[in-house]
Amino acid sequence: MDFGFILASAAGEIFSPTTAAYALAALGLAVHFGYSGLLNFGQAGFMAVGAYGFAISTLTFGVPFFLGLLIAIIASSIFALLLGIPTLRLRADYLAIVTIASAEIVRYIVTTNQLTSVTGSANGLAAFEGGFYSMNPFPEGSYFGMNNRDFFIRIVGWGLVALCCLLVWLLMRSPWGRVLKGIREDENAVRSLGKNVYAYKMQALIIGGVLGALAGMIFTLPRGAVQPANYGTELTFFLYTCLLLGGLGTVLGPVIGAMIFWVVLSLTQGILYGLIESGAVTWLNTVQAGQLRYILVGVALMLLMIFRPQGVFGNKKELAFA
Repeated sequence: MDFGFILASAAGEIFSPTTAAYALAALGLAVHFGYSGLLNFGQAGFMAVGAYGFAISTLTFGVPFFLGLLIAIIASSIFALLLGIPTLRLRADYLAIVTIASAEIVRYIVTTNQLTSVTGSANGLAAFEGGFYSMNPFPEGSYFGMNNRDFFIRIVGWGLVALCCLLVWLLMRSPWGRVLKGIREDENAVRSLGKNVYAYKMQALIIGGVLGALAGMIFTLPRGAVQPANYGTELTFFLYTCLLLGGLGTVLGPVIGAMIFWVVLSLTQGILYGLIESGAVTWLNTVQAGQLRYILVGVALMLLMIFRPQGVFGNKKELAFA
């Protein structure tokens, strides 16, 4: 078993575009749940809206990259309004159920055969990333072992993560952020001070949703394809795993949580596959090993919740609302 290759593969996941996409989406969940107390289990829906908003506007209308980006942001904001108007007065458990349903509705809409010409149905859409890579300032060559396209998407993805982290950090240190934390702890107390709790919740839902839409774009650009199967309910649960690993009410927590999540997945997969290929493990095949690594991540998450429920960067005082 080549431990050097396994460790190098795991280290490569730390700054991969997929990890950046998960970090952005988990940061959106931190705005929703960590800072506002909104139990949103439909973040995969926001990612799908962002990815499809960009892909459809590019392929169907031929818009340039930045206009496609703007359309994706507007589409996610409209989705947040449609979702939030009837649901933000619900209790947390009912809100969780509704948001799961909303994400599934989005996935089934883009899968329906009647919209095949627009959404591609179950096959999805492809070949919409040309406008993005045409802006690549790096000439062909090798950059830290990557080609110019891979290097460019990493620079953009992690630059966006850094920018969004700074934005969320500034927002949460502002009076607006303090009101949001107050709503998380006791919304009746905040309401008694004359604050419009509903409006604050809606604003938080839109901001977190826009972060999810940006994550959806970063997730699809390196693949050059968007497919509905990638936006199932399990995606939202993976994002919550990243959030809980790093810490709920923190800015860096979701980012570090996403890195840990993908490094652990890559390490467990590499070790299990190595053991199978060397003959040390005969009671498991590679397909079962792929499923077992998610079980191991789940066990690790359970242990973390028992011994350090606030996550790596979290503060126990921030868990008073949970």
